[in-house]
Amino acid sequence: MSKRIIIGGILCFAATEVTIASYLLKRTLIRNKADVERTKKMSGTDWVKYIPEIKKKKEWLIKQEHNDVYIKSDDNLKLHGILFPKENSKKIVICLHGYSSNAGISDYTAISRFYLDKGFNILMIDARAHGASEGKYIGFGCLDRNDLVKWIEYVISLLGNDCEILLHGTSMGGATVLMASGLELPSNVKGIISDCAFTSPAEVFSNVLKTMYHIPPYPIINIASIMSKKLAGYRLDQCNAAEEVKKATVPILLIHGDSDTFVPCSMSEKIYKNCSSPKALFIVKRAGHAESYYKETKEYQEKVDDFIKRYLSDRDVKINA
Repeated sequence: MSKRIIIGGILCFAATEVTIASYLLKRTLIRNKADVERTKKMSGTDWVKYIPEIKKKKEWLIKQEHNDVYIKSDDNLKLHGILFPKENSKKIVICLHGYSSNAGISDYTAISRFYLDKGFNILMIDARAHGASEGKYIGFGCLDRNDLVKWIEYVISLLGNDCEILLHGTSMGGATVLMASGLELPSNVKGIISDCAFTSPAEVFSNVLKTMYHIPPYPIINIASIMSKKLAGYRLDQCNAAEEVKKATVPILLIHGDSDTFVPCSMSEKIYKNCSSPKALFIVKRAGHAESYYKETKEYQEKVDDFIKRYLSDRDVKINA
């Protein structure tokens, strides 16, 4: 085989890998390319059967008092949230949605009544490049964890220095709260709940390429990571939840469905193994991606309730009959 043919083959391979990496980023990283329906299909969860329940609970939720609130990110993006206030309560749960979702349709419609009945204020935030928040590029937790710190500061200024904060994230939001656990968080943050989190963008993208597209992830992920740094300001392997929890001091409850094909349950198991703070792992049998609450609602709420009782004070807790 001639040297020219070998070089041509290498160049052709490299061009193909760059093309795939570029396509991957365009489909996932850029705001207007992140499609909700495509994400639902990729998640593998049959959401149709839950639509009546979600619709009913959303109709109830939007009748509750709520306000739009805004902050500025460190890079000067206007970020949006929806605040559901609870009178005289010093407790608040900050809810972080998953990829391509938003505070409006919310991954927290179903569990919101549970939190309100427990006496919590609720703050549902739009991640950057989602919903009513500004931003062109999705942060996949790597950028969003710093935005979350700004939201925590906002909440403390709103409710006072004696407020107690619970963080609850799902999927990308779950990864975000875990990535934030490695930062120096205010003592007001009493607990973190993470549902079906991935470890890092690089690892979840690699899993998708292997299991859904049957494409070897490397060197595509390496190339995509370089491109991501240039476009969005972060590498796909820049922040890993499984590494950040080694520095965590805030108690963490991890939840994952064992039938999750989108974000493997093994990621939460790895995070649990690495976590240095008080921790618990709740694996829901036969639950797909972000399905755990709907699959085992009663047990899910019991696990969260136990976590709250362990790590937050009992003041202002009001349970409706």
